[in-house]
Amino acid sequence: MDEGNQPGADFPLLVIGTEDIALRNGVSSPTRVELEEKKRDVDITYGIDDIPPWYLCIFMALQHYLTMIGAIVSIPFILTPALCMKDDDPARSHIICTMIFVTGLVTWIQCTFGCRLPIVQGGTISFLVPTLAILNLPQWRCPDPEVLDAMDHVNRTELWQVRMRELSGAIAVSAIFQAAIGYFGIVGVLLRYVTPLTIVPTVSLVGLSLFENAAEAASQHWGIAVGTILMLTVFSQCLSEVKVPVPAYNRNKGCFIAWFHLFKLFPVLLTIMLMWGVCGLLTLSGNLPVGHPARTDVKIRIIEDSPWFRFPYPGQWGVPTVTAAGVLGMLAGVLACTVESISYYPTTARMCGAPPPPVHAINRGIATEGLGTILAGLWGSGNGTNTFGENVGAIGVTKIGSRRVIQYAAALMLIQGLISKFGAVFIIIPQPVVGGMFCVMFGMIAAFGLSALQYVDLNSARNLYIIGFSIFFSLVLPKWMIQNPHVIHTGSDIADSIITVLLSTSILVGGVLGCLCDNLIPGTPEERGLIAWQEQMKLVPDKEDDTPNTYDFPVGMGIVKRCKFFSYLPFMPTYKPRKWQMCGCKKE
Repeated sequence: MDEGNQPGADFPLLVIGTEDIALRNGVSSPTRVELEEKKRDVDITYGIDDIPPWYLCIFMALQHYLTMIGAIVSIPFILTPALCMKDDDPARSHIICTMIFVTGLVTWIQCTFGCRLPIVQGGTISFLVPTLAILNLPQWRCPDPEVLDAMDHVNRTELWQVRMRELSGAIAVSAIFQAAIGYFGIVGVLLRYVTPLTIVPTVSLVGLSLFENAAEAASQHWGIAVGTILMLTVFSQCLSEVKVPVPAYNRNKGCFIAWFHLFKLFPVLLTIMLMWGVCGLLTLSGNLPVGHPARTDVKIRIIEDSPWFRFPYPGQWGVPTVTAAGVLGMLAGVLACTVESISYYPTTARMCGAPPPPVHAINRGIATEGLGTILAGLWGSGNGTNTFGENVGAIGVTKIGSRRVIQYAAALMLIQGLISKFGAVFIIIPQPVVGGMFCVMFGMIAAFGLSALQYVDLNSARNLYIIGFSIFFSLVLPKWMIQNPHVIHTGSDIADSIITVLLSTSILVGGVLGCLCDNLIPGTPEERGLIAWQEQMKLVPDKEDDTPNTYDFPVGMGIVKRCKFFSYLPFMPTYKPRKWQMCGCKKE
């Protein structure tokens, strides 16, 4: 086989053929042929069960790490101001490092013992919407600026930590519901009612409801923010197919020049670095006044004050507190993440050349994600966990679907999560650059939710009514509730808080309206998009014997197969699903 014609030949370091992979893994000749044909069909260099050399795994893992880091560091820029934390508080970097550490831990568990797909589990914007709704309650709103400025360091620290403890308890307890969905095999039942017209308002409102945060950050300097948007657009959309020459090495060719899709793989990283450099030049030239948010030296003290190494541990901000309002409000984020992750599983499997994920793998994946969110809450990251769509897209771009690569990436995240100064570097990114990134990233999240419209009939007046009403009213009601937090009077302060949080969470309002309207208003299955959606979300492989190893546990399968009791547990590989757990899908 000519290496120059292999799927990964455009990428340096990714020029090992499928025959080499099969020989390295000890695959017999007939199986090797089948493996090669399967990979040719899906155009992939490394399949899900392939084990690339360790030195290649490191570079491939770095790509996935750099893909997810942009989404991770964007969350604290919205979360910490709502917690009443100072912009130059070194604890900001501690929160980032905690998020990266938990991301690595949960990702490794998911890839190894969860659904066993090569997906990254980390912090998500979906939890920010209910988080901001909770922090907008009267008892959690930040004091006036003059009051904050008068506080000493101890009182200011306790001010944000008590809010973090409230969020930690709400996140951990609400995620028990997600874990139960997976461990008890309720995924198929949910998918009977979670239709495309439920997904559209639920997921798209995650991005749409955060427009004020993007505007606030971008308005610090619109010139830099617009420059960031333009640069990211050019890199990711216009130059995505442009290849850049880079030195590479292959054991057969030796040293040579390879053409690398630099702009396709790292548009976010390149944009941040270049616009950060522009801000640095404006700072050195004096075009930005002292203290301006776009200056690169505004928060430089964070790096100096941060320790080199810091081990994040559960309860690092104190013992989490639990309130009914916080838990019920955070359930909106849990449900949005559950729906979003389920939709990624079959897509990832196809990209990796793997069989469709069976019911037990889906159940185990959702349960592991719930467990990861519980850990994220107990660790005090201020957020939950969800499947990163960016990394799913990276698999399609790089043609690398190996599970081992994601396990290496998880190890890299664990190491970086222990280095506090590394997290501090991302905190000092100029605010207008972050605002420009928000404008693009939040828009992409909204677009991902709207993409579910491909399954439904958009010529149907019924569907247009449900889409328009569920999205628009879900922006109107929460906005009014936030401006009038004392409007609910039931006679119980706890009930008032619960109702206020629920009605202030746009993704919950939108998801409930979309679900109720789509399931109550008459419509044909074709009109509602159920036929195409169920085919996309099939939870069983076409052939039951098509997955002997891919979704099995890495250890202990002998015991699992010998014990009949395990066949009754929905998350075990020997489980035989019932009809009510198959979301109405029929085998071909």
